[in-house]
Amino acid sequence: MNTFKLFMKRNYKVILLLVGVSALLWSFMPKQEKDTPEKDQLLLELVTYILENTHYSPAKIDDKFSATVYKEYLKALDPMKRYFLQSDIDEFSKYEYLIDDMIQLKELSFFNLTYDRITQRMNEAKGIYTEVLDKPFDFKSDDVFNADYDSIGYAKNADELKERWSKQLKLNVLSTITDNLKIQEGKNVEEEELDEFGEPVVKEEKKDDKKKKDNKPVEKKPFEQLEKEARESALKSLEEYFDVLKDLERKDWFSIYLNSIVERFDPHTFYFAPEDKEKFDASMSGSFEGIGAVLRKKPEGVEINELVPGGPVWRGKEIETGDIILKVGQSKDEEPIDIVGMRLDNVVKLIKGKKNTTVYLTMKKIDGTIKVIPVMREVIEMEETYAKSSIIQDGDKKYGIIHLPKFYIDFENKDSRNAFTDVEKEIKELKQQNIDGIIMDLRNNGGGSLETVIKMVGLFAKEGPVVQVKSSRGKQKVLDDKDTPIVWEGPLVVLVNNFSASASEIFAAAIQDYKRGVIIGSKHTYGKGTVQNLITLNDLLKTQPFGELGALKVTLQKFYRINGGSTQREGVLSDIVLPDRYSYIDMGERDMDNAMPWDKIDRAVYTPYANDFSSVIKSSKDRIAVNEQFKLIDENAKWINERKDEKQFSLNLDKYQIRQKEVEEKAKKFKAISKYKSNLKFSSLPSEMARVKKDTILESKRDRWHEMLNSDIYIEEGVKILNDLDTKKTYKVSGDKNNVSSKL
Repeated sequence: MNTFKLFMKRNYKVILLLVGVSALLWSFMPKQEKDTPEKDQLLLELVTYILENTHYSPAKIDDKFSATVYKEYLKALDPMKRYFLQSDIDEFSKYEYLIDDMIQLKELSFFNLTYDRITQRMNEAKGIYTEVLDKPFDFKSDDVFNADYDSIGYAKNADELKERWSKQLKLNVLSTITDNLKIQEGKNVEEEELDEFGEPVVKEEKKDDKKKKDNKPVEKKPFEQLEKEARESALKSLEEYFDVLKDLERKDWFSIYLNSIVERFDPHTFYFAPEDKEKFDASMSGSFEGIGAVLRKKPEGVEINELVPGGPVWRGKEIETGDIILKVGQSKDEEPIDIVGMRLDNVVKLIKGKKNTTVYLTMKKIDGTIKVIPVMREVIEMEETYAKSSIIQDGDKKYGIIHLPKFYIDFENKDSRNAFTDVEKEIKELKQQNIDGIIMDLRNNGGGSLETVIKMVGLFAKEGPVVQVKSSRGKQKVLDDKDTPIVWEGPLVVLVNNFSASASEIFAAAIQDYKRGVIIGSKHTYGKGTVQNLITLNDLLKTQPFGELGALKVTLQKFYRINGGSTQREGVLSDIVLPDRYSYIDMGERDMDNAMPWDKIDRAVYTPYANDFSSVIKSSKDRIAVNEQFKLIDENAKWINERKDEKQFSLNLDKYQIRQKEVEEKAKKFKAISKYKSNLKFSSLPSEMARVKKDTILESKRDRWHEMLNSDIYIEEGVKILNDLDTKKTYKVSGDKNNVSSKL
């Protein structure tokens, strides 16, 4: 989940004080190579010292802590138990209750042992899968593959490990053969593809897919040829996967070890290596400086896998998807660096840079020609990060929907785009279209900036408390919206789901506590009620010889609703529960063993609106109870719950196909869920229509989004609730924003 950046200056002073001794100690160290065991020791000392002294509820680093770290670390290294042997685990086991002592001593022998062993076992695995895929599989035997990795033990010896790989690869090949047999029979595999819960997968159709459909009838191939091609496909996929693994360095594996320790404090405390810190910053701001291309490593170089619409590469039209980067230069005059075989992260570092600077790419074009192409770097905006809205036409009434993927902000540049100013702009433009109500769609919104959510509540509600925070020392503080003018005073529905977390929960809880709008969606939101601070580790040390150290995201506070209750574990309960695919599955913070507990504090002083939504809620519940689409969604959710623990898969061709047909027959009934269409009409705002005329990519994206909204029964029910709020006159605004506020 995304995090909050809160009271940075104050927290830095505390942390600087705490690590002063450590900083002094390490400032006298001699100059050393950047990636060494000494750097790992510094990171281990610095990170654990910060956590023990600043974390909201620091874990006790003892034998119990050690055993949990041991278990989670081995699971992170080998989750499917296809590398380590039982003899390895026996060798590792002597460290199970020693990790706590090793942390205090900055002792790395356990990490060194596991690092050497996992790299050895992965190299050996290449020989195993190559040998297994070299011969045809026997699909007449009654072998079964067990995917319950938590319950199965480690392989006792090399032969048992090979057998495990063989069964897993056999299942992969069997699945590919089954799909290809369907294609030969003229069936559309994509339409019949199921996800991990057995639900039909809805895929976005691309131009290349259309071409495939328009091709001549598929050639009929004998089973032996299909089996051989499926093995070759599996081998190619594994070679590409292990090529990526080959690029992992010691520091990458140490990050896994360090996070196995760090994450035992709580699920949202996390260590970011320097490269990951950059990615986190980009995800929070929705932008980065670069050329606007998605890259993929290949043996012959780095392939252009995708172009970012609107970016410099996309506009330049000289570089296409499929072109290969061979060399990267920073000027016309200097010798470019050959990047063939280089780690992808290092290639990205060479290509990215400050805006208005030029990078020179030596490209191998799709036609085989070699060309040096200069590209000026720019600020690339990730359009899918930002708020967007649509006008909803329902008969003679108009409503607005605002989709907010996250509460984004650029912490380094407060003048750049952020969620608050963008949503304010969308509301104002929707108002100009004379809408009758707004749906705030926060589904899958994992959170973000605390500052933006506090101000955003003020766009809809009177001045007053929005959220409360509490530090580890018990100090409580009420955070108010003090000066944001109300922009929307009309009917409001907030749409959430199981993955609406953190800042989303603050927004939904405040709207609910003020009785300002109706919360609809999943039974509850995610349940993340903690506040994190992102600490750049280099800022804490005067000098050190190891270069960039990365950053630590650490939980410093818990937040509470203004009614005093915590959202931690419990989430925000919807006023109106809409059935969804996860209705019968426990999801979110409550399902994590290391999550902090629920608690409550005193209620803040605030005055709710004089709204009574009871009749609106009853009307909606009555509609949902008799709605056939919601009944189908609920039935599907029960089926998903039944199938979620299915871990045994037959490797007999006939039995596998029989089971697949059973699942597909059942799934056919649920295809109607994705094919549902409402009578609502969706259209872009005038400002976006002007952009669409110049940007065909944006036009295509919006057309697809409107199609999705049209088939979204949750949006349809939200519109009906807005209509009830309007026609039943249940919505009332009480008082002037500045006169009814609570001053704390």
